[in-house]
Amino acid sequence: MEREKIVAIVNDFLVNEFEVDGDEISNDANLKNTLGLDSLDYIDMVVVIESNFGVKLGEADFKKMVTFDDFYSTIENKIAEKNA
Repeated sequence: MEREKIVAIVNDFLVNEFEVDGDEISNDANLKNTLGLDSLDYIDMVVVIESNFGVKLGEADFKKMVTFDDFYSTIENKIAEKNA
């Protein structure tokens, strides 16, 4: 899957499902500060990612993510690993 499609899908569900202001989403924005999600929201996000991309993110994956670019890259890498 192309990165542009991953970004579009992720941004769409963040805006529509998690009510994130789309203007605050940028590659270098801090993921946790921008999203302001609680632990239950992260569980919901894991489910949404799995249903959209067929990959699962764990707690360790989220700990490594600082920016939205990290978030997109993690999903992209998980998809590549799954398809390898």
